[in-house]
Order: sequence, then C-alpha cells, then structure tokens
Amino acid sequence: MSIKILLLEDDLLFAETLTDLLQEQGYELVHSPNGQDSLECTFEQKFDLYILDINVPLIDGVSVLRELRAAEDNTPAIFLTSYKSQEMLEKGFLNGGDDYLTKPFNNKELLLRIEALLRRTQKAKVENRGKLKHDRVHKSIFYDDKALELSKKEYDLLVILMTHANKSVPKELISSELWSSSEGGSDGAIRVYINRLKQLLPEQKIENIRGIGYKLVC
Repeated sequence: MSIKILLLEDDLLFAETLTDLLQEQGYELVHSPNGQDSLECTFEQKFDLYILDINVPLIDGVSVLRELRAAEDNTPAIFLTSYKSQEMLEKGFLNGGDDYLTKPFNNKELLLRIEALLRRTQKAKVENRGKLKHDRVHKSIFYDDKALELSKKEYDLLVILMTHANKSVPKELISSELWSSSEGGSDGAIRVYINRLKQLLPEQKIENIRGIGYKLVC
C-alpha cells in the first residue's frame, strides 16, 4: 500500500513543485488549496501524513490540525510556514504538530523528515495479538494476514478485546464504548456481536466470563 499524503498549500506553483518531488519518491499526493477543503478531504479519505502550510485561506493550518486532533485523528503532521517566531512554533506543536519546517527549505531535508516521521509512526500503527493484527491508522484488522470484513461496532468491539487481551473486559465497559448514553446497549446486543466475532475467528478463543464480560485469549 502506497503512503498517502495530504498537502495543504495555497501557493499553487509551490504545491505543484512539492507534488512532483514527492510523487517521484513514490508517495501518493492529494493537494488542497485551503483549510476548509483539506478538512473535507480528511472526511472522505484516509491519509498517512499531513503536510500543512499555516497561512492559508478560510481555515489556517494550525486550526485545521487542532480540529483533526479534537476528532481523535492522530495522523502525523508537518507544518510548512514562512513564520519564524518562537510563538508560532510553540502554537504549532501545542496543537498537535509533529515537525516543523520554515520556508525556504531544502527539499532533501523535507524528504528526510518525512521518512523519519513515517518510520516512527509505521512502527507504532500496527498492534499484534497472536494471529490478529490491528492497523490503527487505516482502521483495519487482519486475521492470518487476511482483512476482516467488520461493521463499525464489530470493529470497535474487537479493538476493545485486543487492547485488553488475556484480561476480562466488563460488559459495562463494552456497552459504554459501543453505544452512546442515548442509544443504550444491552447484554443481548453484546452477545450478538460476540457471536459474530466468534464466527469470523473460529480458531481465536473468546471466553465468556460468567457475570463479568468477555476475554480474548491470545
């Protein structure tokens, strides 16, 4: 799977230069000319990295990343900007930035920073539990290296069980994670999803812990 990057940059000529540079390295690029458009792109597509100019129309790059972080989007982000003040640097990092480059910069430096950041995040993005692998960035779970076809609640439930592997997970915790207070989950609904997971994972043991909840045994 190729690495997909969202580039937020209002200077179209500069954006074209960066796009050519990064595509030559094998990255897949999506260019966004303003902050509002970039947010809409993140609703429609999943990215492995954000490269965000700060001073852009409609919504500035720092505010874009602040909104993404508030929505629990932890995709790594590099800020590009002509600002040189310490205050702007701090603002970028405090709102979720992982790295920062001041224009003008050396293209090789940008590539090295991208590679370093992706190396760190790629290592952290996959969680292994026996034959189960959870790709947190792309929100996919694999069993025996085959992607599972999961509904959202099935995915959320399996993530909870994997996070607490070999430990009993109370039904109350599962219910609070899978349903909002207005929806109100039930023990019966949880059993339905547990049985579905057991069907999908016939060789993976999921124990019923009487009077408590469930446990994924790895």
